[in-house]
Amino acid sequence: MEKYQKYLENISEYVTLYGMRIVGAILTWIIGSWIIKKVSKFMRAKMIANKRIDDTMTGFLVSLITSALKIMLIIAILGNLGLDTTQFAAILAAAGLAIGLALQGSLSNFAGGVLILFFKPFKVGDLIEAQGEIGTVTNIQIFKTRITTPDNKEIIIPNGSLSNGNIANYTQLGRLRVDLTIGVSYDADIKQTKEVLLGAMTSQEKVLSDPAPFVGVGELADSSVNFEVRPWAKPEDYWDVYFQTIENCKLALDAAGIEIPYPHSVEIHKEG
Repeated sequence: MEKYQKYLENISEYVTLYGMRIVGAILTWIIGSWIIKKVSKFMRAKMIANKRIDDTMTGFLVSLITSALKIMLIIAILGNLGLDTTQFAAILAAAGLAIGLALQGSLSNFAGGVLILFFKPFKVGDLIEAQGEIGTVTNIQIFKTRITTPDNKEIIIPNGSLSNGNIANYTQLGRLRVDLTIGVSYDADIKQTKEVLLGAMTSQEKVLSDPAPFVGVGELADSSVNFEVRPWAKPEDYWDVYFQTIENCKLALDAAGIEIPYPHSVEIHKEG
């Protein structure tokens, strides 16, 4: 009987000791989570108010800091429960190393996403050319970036290769030059042709006046005098200006009686 009484006393002692620790751990988790939530909201509000930090970077930084705070909270709770946090940290580090070795490509993309977010070679809405693709950036994520091509295809590019390759940002400077070559007959008057081609550009609302459109003789080809036609446009108007300029040049040259040469086939008749 005394033996059972001793067991009951030991059980009661353990329940009292660890029960209080468990209750304390639960309370610590609830209060700690509430504080972390408030800190996250405060940081998000501060970053949003800072115009130099875009929304993509704000979400990434808040998520990263929140995760770090929660890990610290878990380690603190385990320590209060009497567990060896040193061993826990070692296990966590070993697990992190194993996961890192298994996900080298993903880590490379993660690092690339961080570089893109901090150095900002482009932002959402920019027209870029990278990894053999050209399109408008629609979404910058931690591991990948999404762009939409002019023919409405969605391209997903891993951030690792994107951050390590060449990137052409067509939007950043606010204007693009449209390069066209128009060939006319050798019989055409050069001065008149330049005036006609210039008028075909300046008649368009989407062609910028600064820098001014340019027309010049670029080449004396075998069967034509080739003129370089170069209007300027906003990045979002590039393709409208491109196609409209070609159409306007053809119509203006026809109206002025200036011939655009084309290949002529020659038939040879043999008698015999």
